[in-house]
Amino acid sequence: MVGQRFAGDAAQQLAPLAGQCVHIMTGAPMPPGTNTVVPTELVTSDGSARVTIQTAHLKAGDNRRLAGEDLAAGGVALAQGQVLHAAALGLLASLGMAQVAVVRQPVVAYFSTGNEVQAVGQPLRAGAIYDSNRAVMCALLHSWGAQVLDMGAIPDDPVQLEQAFRHAAEQADMVISSGGVSVGEADHTKAMMKRLGDVVFWRVAMRPGRPMAVGRIGHTPVFGLPGNPVAVMVTFLAFVRPALQRLMGTTPTRLPTIRAKSAGDIRKRAGRTEYQRASVHVNAQGEYVATVLPNQGSGVLSGMVRSQGLVVLAHDCASVRSGDWVDVWLLDRFI
Repeated sequence: MVGQRFAGDAAQQLAPLAGQCVHIMTGAPMPPGTNTVVPTELVTSDGSARVTIQTAHLKAGDNRRLAGEDLAAGGVALAQGQVLHAAALGLLASLGMAQVAVVRQPVVAYFSTGNEVQAVGQPLRAGAIYDSNRAVMCALLHSWGAQVLDMGAIPDDPVQLEQAFRHAAEQADMVISSGGVSVGEADHTKAMMKRLGDVVFWRVAMRPGRPMAVGRIGHTPVFGLPGNPVAVMVTFLAFVRPALQRLMGTTPTRLPTIRAKSAGDIRKRAGRTEYQRASVHVNAQGEYVATVLPNQGSGVLSGMVRSQGLVVLAHDCASVRSGDWVDVWLLDRFI
């Protein structure tokens, strides 16, 4: 915009805007009596006071911003519980607000369990596996705005596990462990949760993620997640994420979900909810198509890397035929 109000001969170039008042301006308020802003790119000058305006694509009221068109005076800018993402922060800045009251970030204590679990960065000893769950959980928790109390890996020793659970419950707003929730001799997590607090439920009719325990120690919620890394990710998205949102003071939201056509038959028995890794693309008809990856093992992390979504097959759903419509959780921002 140029900061010049035009008059005289220039006004004669505005036949389509006859009777209207026009202003060529920078970002300043419009002078009284004007109602249209002309962009500089529609204006040419012969070097004198005379300017010519291209009016073919200009109409009265163009390029103006009315007071209150974004927010009316006295209106609510951000409701309580609103996550301060990029757009929300921009809105606050547009209002000149440098500070707002927020809910503090929750502290989440995490530890892996198992004698076989070994920290990365060291030569792998015989019979051991690297602690991929620790990397997965720390990344997921950070991405959702939590402060992570990383407690590493705890051996399958009841004394050390009890110490870990007690310390975590005293220091954190939520406790998450992985492994030790099945029925093996070294699976102590569920028993420890019951001893120190309460087990609200154990085992879920889902795949992957069936061996999962949820309870509390005192007032601190505790999630005993499975040991396999894909099951850890799925149970986090399905159960931990909504609980974490509650701790943050916001209403739990549904994961972004689309309807897609299945690219092939999917075998499934009714009686449990299944989450199957899939690639997603758009066909020539503009429809989403989901192709379930061949290896759905709960330890196959490479499938989570390659997939764009999880096909969600509901509890009562049986096998799916090629071309049937299915729900798909989109994963791009979560993994």
